[in-house]
Amino acid sequence: MKKKIAVIGAGFSGLSAAAYLAQAGHDVHVFEKHDRPGGRARQFTTGQGYIFDMGPSWYWMPDIMDGFFADFGYKTTDFFELVPLNPQFQMIFAEDKISIPDRIEELKIVFEEIEKGAGRQLEKFMHSAKFKYEVGMQDFVNKPCHSWTEFISIQIAKSALRLDLLTNFRSYVSRYFKSDKLRTLMEFPVIFLGASPKNIPALYSLMNYGGYALGTYYPMGGFYELVLAMKKIAEKQGANFYFNKTIESIDAQDCEVKSLIINGQKYEYDAVIASSDYHHTETLLKREYRNYDDNYWKKKMFAPSSLIFYLGINETIPNLKHHTLFFENELDEHIDCIYKDKKWPEKPLFYACCPSKTDGNVAPKGKENLFLLMPLATGINDEEPMREKYLSEMLSRIERLTGLCNLQSKIEYKKSYCVSDFLSDYNAYGGNAYGLANTLGQTAVLKPKIRNKKLKNLFYTGQITVPGPGVPPSIISGKIVANEINKN
Repeated sequence: MKKKIAVIGAGFSGLSAAAYLAQAGHDVHVFEKHDRPGGRARQFTTGQGYIFDMGPSWYWMPDIMDGFFADFGYKTTDFFELVPLNPQFQMIFAEDKISIPDRIEELKIVFEEIEKGAGRQLEKFMHSAKFKYEVGMQDFVNKPCHSWTEFISIQIAKSALRLDLLTNFRSYVSRYFKSDKLRTLMEFPVIFLGASPKNIPALYSLMNYGGYALGTYYPMGGFYELVLAMKKIAEKQGANFYFNKTIESIDAQDCEVKSLIINGQKYEYDAVIASSDYHHTETLLKREYRNYDDNYWKKKMFAPSSLIFYLGINETIPNLKHHTLFFENELDEHIDCIYKDKKWPEKPLFYACCPSKTDGNVAPKGKENLFLLMPLATGINDEEPMREKYLSEMLSRIERLTGLCNLQSKIEYKKSYCVSDFLSDYNAYGGNAYGLANTLGQTAVLKPKIRNKKLKNLFYTGQITVPGPGVPPSIISGKIVANEINKN
């Protein structure tokens, strides 16, 4: 039966849900508080000619994006050019650096040079990771996770031991590699799942396969090209988009949502999907209609926030790749500051993205677009002097790598973004940047539910609920919730 459906938020999960629901014949209306789609993946342009992606920059798991477009009869190449990066990225250590080539055979050689026998171990690791990826990304992540019974199947039963659900990621990696550098390299992808590798299930070695084996890509024009393409898909199906629209309350009675108050006006809908922050969405409801109380959220482990700088540099930067990870300091020290001590790190790690190395359109000729990101604890004070202190730290380490002097003086555009900005722009709980941590105790059925338990026509999607944080999981999340509505 055709329904009039409101989608709150035009991030990846909202775009995905809108496209699938409109395809099924529903009357879909997407409301976004900002002036453009994308959520955390918005883009902005400066007067000096720089184009900055605000959030995601790692195009991993390309098959998930390909699958989305294929569901509507399109290919990724119908909308943008996807360029493979080689090297995929470089990782900087205190004494040296590692460049990650785009082919596994070449990566095996790199591993072997660092640790004898590690090339063969990488092959074994990736063989297992491929299995986890195929089972995890096909069987596991597409479940609505109402109940554990959804996971009772012959395929999953056969796969249970090989998925290593009860082994922590750090112990798992240590089975294969002895070198601290190689272990750090293999652990890095799970940091943004929201916890220490000691608390992340080994299942998530699937991320190593989804990145290192399937490759790291860049959409020419920026990651925002994926946002624009998904919006076009949704519009082609008949979805309607409205910007600068703030949801002020969700009104319900008789066990269902009746209407939304948007910019002071009342709009009635048959169903509502919230791709907005889960906790914030619930504050728009009367307390008796909420799935979870404040104590529930206080006990949850959230993925990090971030300190981000968007910098326009008035000359080219030598020896810097598209993606560079600065890991000269101890990984665990930084991780403890995020999840245990909840403070600014004394010896930080950080990430630098320089898309102008690949795409000449994101910065004026002879200049660089530089995006710096340092993972942080949620809820901490992020006043400007503290932000500037860490900018100086990051720039000095880039200078050591590149041989440049006084990089600060070469900045002609600068914008910072941190905890309080995530909170004000996205109503992100604690100012988190990546959603809820994917620990074993917060996986699948143990995540916040995609359906409201008291209101039969209110649903949730995005990185707080299933399947979890990241662009591909958010796209999948939108499809899951659309399927739930289509069942009714």
